[in-house]
Amino acid sequence: MSKGEIEARMKEVCHRGVVFFEDAPCYPTEPLVRMFHLGRNFGNQTDEAVMERMLEEYQAILRSIRPIPDAPERIYLWPEGKMPKNTDYTDNSDYRYNHDPDFIPYLFEMLVPETVEPKGAVVVCAGGDHGDASFHEAFQSCHDLNDLGYQCFLLLNRTHRCPWSKQECGADAARAIRMVRADAVKYRISPDRVSFAGFSNGGVTGEACIRYYSGEQTVKDHFPEYEPDWLDEYKGAPDSFLCIYGPRWATEEFDYTGVVYPPTFFAVGRDDSAMNNLNHTYPDLAAHGVELEVHTFAGVPHGKAGVKLVGEEGYDNFHLWLPLGDAFMQDVYRKAEEKK
Repeated sequence: MSKGEIEARMKEVCHRGVVFFEDAPCYPTEPLVRMFHLGRNFGNQTDEAVMERMLEEYQAILRSIRPIPDAPERIYLWPEGKMPKNTDYTDNSDYRYNHDPDFIPYLFEMLVPETVEPKGAVVVCAGGDHGDASFHEAFQSCHDLNDLGYQCFLLLNRTHRCPWSKQECGADAARAIRMVRADAVKYRISPDRVSFAGFSNGGVTGEACIRYYSGEQTVKDHFPEYEPDWLDEYKGAPDSFLCIYGPRWATEEFDYTGVVYPPTFFAVGRDDSAMNNLNHTYPDLAAHGVELEVHTFAGVPHGKAGVKLVGEEGYDNFHLWLPLGDAFMQDVYRKAEEKK
């Protein structure tokens, strides 16, 4: 094969690999780690023989990977034919996006053992166009939050600008939150202890959920053809928001009309370009009375949540966002209960 043919084939093969990263709770970790590195490192190669070997290895993993025993099942967010839509998306033949037009959003339960009393629940959303980012940012962070005592839900929603709108990605997040609240007894949590953790573009999803579905706002407000069901009776916005290197763009305006913005926690590396976004977003939220906590981490670039899963080292300070976020959520919940 020519170099161009190898690159085209690898693009198609990596597209096939997306579902395995996004369904990481269902598969053994080791082959996913190897797929992660093959996919991330392929673009740095110039030797055609090396590129072809990497392609062959990736294909071999796809042929051999099998689900783990008792693999969890996807929990789809919307009944068939009921998902609200406003994006005309019909073709992905060039693999521009990780998700094809027939993608249906879903989540996975990642729960603490029955012997552990849960502190609450966290819906976790990776950044970018999901894909392999779901592996370390969402899957690993769910495990880390499980260790801190939280029931976790790995969300695979329609991703913002890839190609879907904020109303669509926010509707998926709100639907996931409603589903968790509706099953609060099953999950052994208070329905008022459901948070959302979004990384990078997942942080945009979290704010879209708040912007369009907090307070008295409804899905039907933004999708007139939508038919509400029993889940729409539950609150769709989170009780607290963990925005991990995902503040809105510094140039973006935010309409607070009808919005009830929950207490929000920011974690951003000081070597991350998202610092500029944070410097814009923080004072804007503060001016609108939002309760805030902000942490910045020296020497940390973008996208480093959960990277220990794929063998990256050197960002131990950034892992502190986890116990800090835990303390933040517990303080939010305590204060809310004191106000009752």
